[in-house]
Amino acid sequence: MANVTIWDGSATFSPGSSTPFGFYDSDSDFQTDAVKVAKFCGTRLGFPLMDVELQDQNFFACFEEAVTTYGNEVFQYKIRENYISLEGTDSTAGSANNKIVNPSLDRVINISKNYGTEAEVGGFVTRHTGSLALTASKQEYDLDAWATSQGIDGGIEIRRVFYEAPPAILRYFDPYAGTGTGIQSLMDAFDFGSYSPGVNFLLMPASFDILKVQAIEFNDQIRRSTYSFEIVNNRLKIFPIPTAGSNLRFEYYKVSDKKAASFIDGSGLITNVGEVPYDNPTYSQINSVGRQWVFRYTLALAKELLAYVRGKYQTVPVPGSEATLNQADLLTDSRAEKEALITNLREMLDQTSRQAQLERKANEGENLSKTLKEVPMTIYIG
Repeated sequence: MANVTIWDGSATFSPGSSTPFGFYDSDSDFQTDAVKVAKFCGTRLGFPLMDVELQDQNFFACFEEAVTTYGNEVFQYKIRENYISLEGTDSTAGSANNKIVNPSLDRVINISKNYGTEAEVGGFVTRHTGSLALTASKQEYDLDAWATSQGIDGGIEIRRVFYEAPPAILRYFDPYAGTGTGIQSLMDAFDFGSYSPGVNFLLMPASFDILKVQAIEFNDQIRRSTYSFEIVNNRLKIFPIPTAGSNLRFEYYKVSDKKAASFIDGSGLITNVGEVPYDNPTYSQINSVGRQWVFRYTLALAKELLAYVRGKYQTVPVPGSEATLNQADLLTDSRAEKEALITNLREMLDQTSRQAQLERKANEGENLSKTLKEVPMTIYIG
């Protein structure tokens, strides 16, 4: 122990050389508090009644780490709280430290566009149109072979086949129009046969027309050899079997386009939590509550560091006996204090989340309403 340097109770902060990284060396508040924190930690560790096997630079390094840890916890919380609004935004727009993140629906809309692709109401994937030559007496057609013949690599995904019977409205009969007999043919003469009779709109709701059209389509499907098709593994089967050559039109997605839509060029954009532009915190902007947390965490780090130093010497020879050092106690206490401080900070951050604040406001409004209901109302006597 004779060669171990003992802290003499003094601390001198030199910007650029006193801390390992120098993150906050230019901050005047950090320079001032660094000296105070060193004395605070030394005193809490027993100085001057006991020797403290540390130097001022050890305290400064712990102080720098504590400030950085505090900033990491705060900014990690901000990233978790707002990441869906941050992803895809400009990563070169400067530091996000002193900016308020307004919740945005941009990412939600982009995510919904993927569902729009499948529902055929939008999306990122281009829908193409193709034409297939039908041959008389040939019922099955290989659409993958058609795609290969068109120079399409990776296959196609059929979305719609235009091989259908004439619209059911052409066979629509409205018993409520006129006498109920022959009125449809009269409308055909005036080229109105593709529409439901106008009088029906006055007597029956639109749902009646929809149900009747469906009934016609089911009738054709069940009782007649209707126009239909079946697709299994991109092999198209036509019903009934074509009796003459014709062209069949269909719509499809290229599988390569759908795969490409899964990735967006993220150059210059935030693509992961590591690219969110948060910097180390500005120490002078940390309030007194945050600084108290930093001071206590610095003490826990210093206590842990002192435990490692004393761990090299389990006992120290003294005249007539040996003194046992408290390395185990220091290490146990420091780890428990660090864990408790981190847990306390995270709980506080969770309680200030947007969801927690909205829930608190809702509960406050509900309780206030209950309280006001208990207030007696004034009775006026005329």
